[in-house]
Amino acid sequence: MTGTHEGAGSVTVSPAPGSAPAAEAEPLPHGLGVSLPSADAPAKTQGTFPYAADLWAEGLLWAAILRSPHPRARILSIDTKQAAEMPGVRAVVTHEDVPGDAGHGRGTPDRPVFAKDEVRHHGEPIAAIAADHPDTARLAAAAIAVEYEVLEPVTDPQLAFEAEPLHPDGNLVRHIPLRFGDPEATGDVVVEGLYRIGRQDPAPIGAEAGLAVPRPDGGVEIYTAATDPHTDRDLAAACFGLPQDKVKVVVTGVPGATADREDPGIQLPLGLLALRTGCPVKLAATREESFLSHAHRHPTILRYRHHADGEGKLVKVEAQILMDAGAYADTSADALAAAVSFACGPYVVPHAFVEGWAVRTNNPPAGHLRGEGAMQVCAAYEGQMDKLAAKLGMEPAEIRLRNAMATGDILPTSQTVTCPAPVAELLRAVQEAPLPDLPKDAPQEEWLLPGGPEGAGDPSAVRRGVGYGVGMVHMLGAEGADEVSTATVKVNGSVATVICAAVETSSGFSTLARQIVQETLGVEEVHVAAVDTDQPPAGPACHSRHTWVSGGAVERAAKMVRTQLLQPLAHKFGMSTELLQITDGKITSYDGVLSTTVAEALNGKELWATAQCRPHPTEPLDESGQGDAFVGLAFCAIRCVADVDIELGTIRVVEMSVAQDVGRVLNPAQLRARIEAGVTQGLGAALMENLRTTRGLVRHPDLTGYPLPTSLDAPDIRIVKLVEERDVVAPFGAKPVSAAPVVAAPAAVASAVRAATGRPIGRLPIRPQAAALTPLT
Repeated sequence: MTGTHEGAGSVTVSPAPGSAPAAEAEPLPHGLGVSLPSADAPAKTQGTFPYAADLWAEGLLWAAILRSPHPRARILSIDTKQAAEMPGVRAVVTHEDVPGDAGHGRGTPDRPVFAKDEVRHHGEPIAAIAADHPDTARLAAAAIAVEYEVLEPVTDPQLAFEAEPLHPDGNLVRHIPLRFGDPEATGDVVVEGLYRIGRQDPAPIGAEAGLAVPRPDGGVEIYTAATDPHTDRDLAAACFGLPQDKVKVVVTGVPGATADREDPGIQLPLGLLALRTGCPVKLAATREESFLSHAHRHPTILRYRHHADGEGKLVKVEAQILMDAGAYADTSADALAAAVSFACGPYVVPHAFVEGWAVRTNNPPAGHLRGEGAMQVCAAYEGQMDKLAAKLGMEPAEIRLRNAMATGDILPTSQTVTCPAPVAELLRAVQEAPLPDLPKDAPQEEWLLPGGPEGAGDPSAVRRGVGYGVGMVHMLGAEGADEVSTATVKVNGSVATVICAAVETSSGFSTLARQIVQETLGVEEVHVAAVDTDQPPAGPACHSRHTWVSGGAVERAAKMVRTQLLQPLAHKFGMSTELLQITDGKITSYDGVLSTTVAEALNGKELWATAQCRPHPTEPLDESGQGDAFVGLAFCAIRCVADVDIELGTIRVVEMSVAQDVGRVLNPAQLRARIEAGVTQGLGAALMENLRTTRGLVRHPDLTGYPLPTSLDAPDIRIVKLVEERDVVAPFGAKPVSAAPVVAAPAAVASAVRAATGRPIGRLPIRPQAAALTPLT
């Protein structure tokens, strides 16, 4: 879709606070391959960036949500009379006040807005209140009298198969039996292992918040840090019993997102309260509410048996994978598909037999988190590779190299790996990287003990280990997901505007969109419009899909504008548009005859074009776990060096060396930052992050009881190699970069601790007692 508007002015976003006028500033390098800084960086550093918690409206009311104190209970009655009569309370809503479809959820809409007959997890919403003051709202929520019949929670996913149904849809979310090759095949060497992965929380920088504003036409506008605004709008419209055109979602500043922004459990109560009161209603969740409400990484139990020949070549992999979905399905079916499909890792396995289940329990809900499914199995299959290496007397890196996957190999799902798969190259890069000095090699430097700068341990009890983790992730959605995005590019004078509903979640899409337009049109000043649901949909911000589908849509739209711009000139000079080039705002011909500026060529016109990008289709896995389910794959290898105090069981990760398959580097600084962030998130899953529960009750739902890696915990992260082998089917040839290191890092840390201690290390995060060899006396 293209068009021109004579003399029309373009709608742009104002430059970020503190940015210098273009005329006064030295022109900066721009276009793809340049470390273009983020446009919102000045506002974020100056504290003026508009996050959802900062929003305000005239006549504002404040919301509070009453949540269940029990992981499982039958609701006998809900009495809101006392709360409704409190001074300052404007509305109280429960399940009885939901006029439309009460079910919501990312993958499966099986979660009620408010619990009706039964609560299924600790923190499930029961009611919501709107009041004149936030304290009044919280006091009113506490005044709601709920009579419960407390039931025995089912918290062990292994017991969910035989337990009574916890949900009308049953306890089994999905079962995938993967069958590949000969079930009778055996190897000369067999190793077995049991692995358990904990419940990692996305731990957002800012807790969830939102503002709902009623409209004169009976509709409502919701301002929130949504990552998939059109899906949120559709869910909200169904919940409110309104047509979609009467619900608008406006995306505010997103303080990073790795899953937590995908739960509409706050937006829906806000919209109901705004419609009920006729006033704007705001909610800023506490940190405790944040921990109780959003989805977490799936806790997983994995049992493995690996067969190999005497040379270390894999013969067969057998596995059982049990994922705890928590109380509701969410995206558990997708996570299980990734876990089962990648259960053998980036290795060539001629025979594979995997059973995967995702089940409901009364634990906190699980859902999308970077590398979901792939991270859990990576920790397990890499543990198995370490066991095989030890049993065969081989180096851990060598056994991985002997089995490394390459382009043209076959996944256990029977899908051919058509994208670049430089697994061996990545492994060799981290294997050959120089190791950090031992303390005896640098005596002039203070040695940081695993217990910290003032560590209590004895240096003689510290052992150093070197381990490896090789991970793989899929790009975009899978199993037939319709991945499509739409973008519009407008040019007026020396300014270009991009309109695309791809949400900037600190993934760098806004910066990439600017770079694409700069590269294609030679226009330095490019603005990206704010996102809302009046724009065509772009889909969710996960699996780095916006780099591919939304970036591809922006590129196509920009190329269409380029053609509109160059065609009149090419026609005038009797040449094709391919013989013209745009550089630094100037249009020149191959022979130098033509030379003009983009602004002169526009001559007061506004050019615009709208385009879509849709990758090639995929298909669901069949009843044997077979099918071309993935658009593409990305790989990462990490070598971890860790010091372990074998008396105290304390661990210090000294260095993480990373080699990654990136396709093409579009923004070097941004890419390196995302790799480092992914490694650090994986480090947290390996050593400290685990949202603990006791019989379904979340323990210490705060950032004191849930430790996160800080700058003191983060090791030296060395990116030793970036393999730029472009994926020919991807726009720009680029691959996602943030999820793959999250997948590989925990496995690498566990491998290093195994090397240091000789212990199996089958649980993440690693407990001190698992790493200690000598009992304290």
